[in-house]
Amino acid sequence: MPLNIEKIKELFSSFTKAEITGIDKLPQAGSERHYYRIHTPEKTFIATYGTNLKENETFIYFSNHFKTKKLSVPEIFCINAGKNIYLQEDCGNVSLLDKLEEKGFTDEVYGLYKESLEQVARLQIKGHEELDYSKCLTNASFGKQAIMADLLYFKYYFLDALRRPYDKQKLIDDFEALSNYLSHSEYQFFMFRDFQSRNIMVDKSNAVHFIDYQGGMQGAPQYDVASLLWQARANLPDDWKQRLLEDYMQAFEKIIGTSIDKAAFRSQYNGYILIRLLQVLGAYGFRGLFERKAHFLTSIPLALQNLKWFVNNQNVGISIPEFKKVLDICISEEVIKEFTPVRATSATPLTVKIQSFSYLKNGYPKDETKNGGGYVFDCRGILNPGRVEEHKTQSGQDKPVKDYLEQQTKMPEFLINVYNIIDISVEDYINRGFESLMINFGCTGGQHRSVYAADALARHLKNKFGVKIEVNHLNKENWVR
Repeated sequence: MPLNIEKIKELFSSFTKAEITGIDKLPQAGSERHYYRIHTPEKTFIATYGTNLKENETFIYFSNHFKTKKLSVPEIFCINAGKNIYLQEDCGNVSLLDKLEEKGFTDEVYGLYKESLEQVARLQIKGHEELDYSKCLTNASFGKQAIMADLLYFKYYFLDALRRPYDKQKLIDDFEALSNYLSHSEYQFFMFRDFQSRNIMVDKSNAVHFIDYQGGMQGAPQYDVASLLWQARANLPDDWKQRLLEDYMQAFEKIIGTSIDKAAFRSQYNGYILIRLLQVLGAYGFRGLFERKAHFLTSIPLALQNLKWFVNNQNVGISIPEFKKVLDICISEEVIKEFTPVRATSATPLTVKIQSFSYLKNGYPKDETKNGGGYVFDCRGILNPGRVEEHKTQSGQDKPVKDYLEQQTKMPEFLINVYNIIDISVEDYINRGFESLMINFGCTGGQHRSVYAADALARHLKNKFGVKIEVNHLNKENWVR
């Protein structure tokens, strides 16, 4: 069992005598932090393990401060001496994005978005009171320097990767002009910085709670509103965006106790929409184009469509001609098509047959389609969970084995390379009307590594291409049970 699990147990036992009935490793997102859900007979807790001590200290400080203001954040219960593990309140496992994907654009979900905006207005304004911004993770305020950083992030990790010509000095001049304009905001409160639907948890009573605000700083409140309403994955309808902005401004006015210049507020809001859209594209470019993480690559077309609608329908209020040329390049049909994967339809004849097998017991699978070819990937270079006593009677479909492969082996890197190879063939086969593609994963026993890899590729191809999939684990009847 990993060392940090034992340390989590030690910290928990120093906090309470409650019996631990289970500890689940939660899926890791974009950060390097690791989250665990601790189960007891009465309730659950979240343990966070992170090696970035400054990040931990900032989150803990913000949480304790916000809790004194009765804001919608988790309570921190205890911290270990090394400050790399802390226990916090469990706000549930359902995010606002989960609610949206489950229920769609319903009145209930609209109400959750409205409540989230009202609560973030309270967080921004009440949380700002007596907050020590020297505790911030990076900059104390989201001013010109931070805005320029977001714009350059977009330039280096997305725009330059397109390899399209533009005047670099003129673009930097326009970046300067936009940064100057947006940094002179009338309102400066606490800015969540990454306020999006994955960081809003919804409990069983439909109350909302905020997580992952350690990157917060002082800045314009419009940035957070833009982050939530223009999140590419959520793809909110235009009328929702407009109505929810009005809802937010009403809540904002109520909390500060005075009316605001809504026209000026909207103008700056539009500028921050643009900043946020470009910052997200930079992040997708870094994670997808440079780190080759498939999930982020598939999000790029949605982000570009968001940007296209904004460029065609909104105005930031200042003249930035080279910037406008660059944006037109990004939203061109050629670029959007470049990032939009081919999707299978009901008429697409292709079926991808994915198999796991044992080199010892099955040998190389035969191609029953008589087409020949296909792929065989050898998983034996990955650490074998089957050598761990507790995993011997499990398979690559069991959660403990999945956790082991994802957290303690190079399986994630292995699969990224597999995806890059297979995607080329699947896209080509869909375009050319081919009927069959065979892909095989082999390992020693055909029970752990090859099974996990086969199932992972099936999910990837289904999500990205919508193609018909057949999965067959050839050694299943011989799995040790």
